[in-house]
Amino acid sequence: MILDLSKPSHVAAEARLKEEPIAWLTTVNPAGQPQSSPIWFLWEGEEFLIYGSKSGPKTPNIKANPHVSLHLEGNKKGGDIVSFEGTARIDDAAPGLNEVTDYLAKYGDTIKAYGWTPEGMAEDYPHVIRVVPTRVRVF
Repeated sequence: MILDLSKPSHVAAEARLKEEPIAWLTTVNPAGQPQSSPIWFLWEGEEFLIYGSKSGPKTPNIKANPHVSLHLEGNKKGGDIVSFEGTARIDDAAPGLNEVTDYLAKYGDTIKAYGWTPEGMAEDYPHVIRVVPTRVRVF
């Protein structure tokens, strides 16, 4: 496991990974330009599950360069930083978000509040992205 649960800051980070709705994923385009995007995600203990849009840059960027970073929001005072570096892959065999119970438990109310349906969102965000962290910084 990438987090060291003997450290209180890592225990707090793990709790945030389960609860926070937004993280920032940074990919790099084929020309070498980093691009950060807000994402919805599931932390599955060893990797992140993310859905990419049909025409967004995340999927082609990851196919060109799988090295990514991902971080949670801080506390607006320079603290509570949780930042990961990792390797991303596109998982063509994974189910759509409308079939992932934990994803719908986390985001179902938000999906509904935006006037979307899980099925429609799965159609708009068909690319399953998995990120395996290789380094974490918590401070």
